[in-house]
Amino acid sequence: MAGGWARDGAVSEQIEASISDELKRMQARRGPVGESLTHCAECEEEIPEKRRVAIPGVKLCIDCQNERDGRATQRGGINRRGSKDSQLK
Repeated sequence: MAGGWARDGAVSEQIEASISDELKRMQARRGPVGESLTHCAECEEEIPEKRRVAIPGVKLCIDCQNERDGRATQRGGINRRGSKDSQLK
């Protein structure tokens, strides 16, 4: 049941479209491709064969990848929601 001017099923269609868009974005950002390295690009520790087979094109060992994934990414800009100026408009 739709409310207002929306037709029946419009909300479900929007949800499915959002999910589809996100899946396409994630697939485009697949990860490494090509030949895997035998040793880590950062610490030069040997990368286990099972990891190289599971993730084609892997360049980092598990420890270095975990460290890289755990790093906070810097984001610039202004938090408009918490800004008093944005609440005055």
